[in-house]
Amino acid sequence: MRPPRWVLVPAVLGLLLVAVPLVGVVLRVDLARLPELVTSEASRAALGLSLRTSLATTALCVVLGVPIALVLARGRARWLSLVRAVVLLPLVLPPVVGGLALLTAFGRRGLLGQHLDAWGVSIAFSTTAVVLAQTFIAMPFLVLTCEGALRTAGTRHEAVAATLGARPSRVLWRVTLPRLLPGLAAGAVLAFARALGEFGATLTFAGSLQGTTRTLPLEIYLRRESDTDAALALALVLMVVAAVLVVVAYGATDRRASRAAREVAP
Repeated sequence: MRPPRWVLVPAVLGLLLVAVPLVGVVLRVDLARLPELVTSEASRAALGLSLRTSLATTALCVVLGVPIALVLARGRARWLSLVRAVVLLPLVLPPVVGGLALLTAFGRRGLLGQHLDAWGVSIAFSTTAVVLAQTFIAMPFLVLTCEGALRTAGTRHEAVAATLGARPSRVLWRVTLPRLLPGLAAGAVLAFARALGEFGATLTFAGSLQGTTRTLPLEIYLRRESDTDAALALALVLMVVAAVLVVVAYGATDRRASRAAREVAP
């Protein structure tokens, strides 16, 4: 059933609130100089670092986040609500607070960092710190998406496999994970997009060292004062990449929803 027509008024206002600033960036970019602005040495270094760290972050989110989603979706213990709250806390925390929290854990005087430093391992203000900061911020997106996909898929197929004698590990690899793939793909894309745009936690925990920790958002922030045209051009690149990733992610989500609807249809 369609919503009432009056709903279109706040919907359009909300859309304009988001769209007008984005259109403003597009209109302000000097398209004639775009290739020159985005291919400078600093820009290429920042973009390359962002892509590498975002890929590493996505892989880490998949390895660590999928098990969390499985536990949350299939578990029955009461304490799982606390686990969910902890995992999703980075969604509501200011990124700078996340960066400070990472420093207290992995900095040279942190809970773990002081022991790692004694072994000659320093994480803060390194490329590894960028990946950890991005993972801290991006993992909730993957966990939420995968948990929702697991709950939507239900447990009927897993129960049938178990009654046929399949062990839990075999059920996981042969039934659960294949059915999770569309949701996992959507979650991974969203995690990648969030990692690509991460700024506050990265700056606080990793700093801004060119070629080492200066990702594309940090490069845009620094160019904002000295070269506005370059900052706008890099912002446009980041917007286009993020938009493509979001479209891909929600396309996978729509396909998953359609398939689930066909499975439950009489």
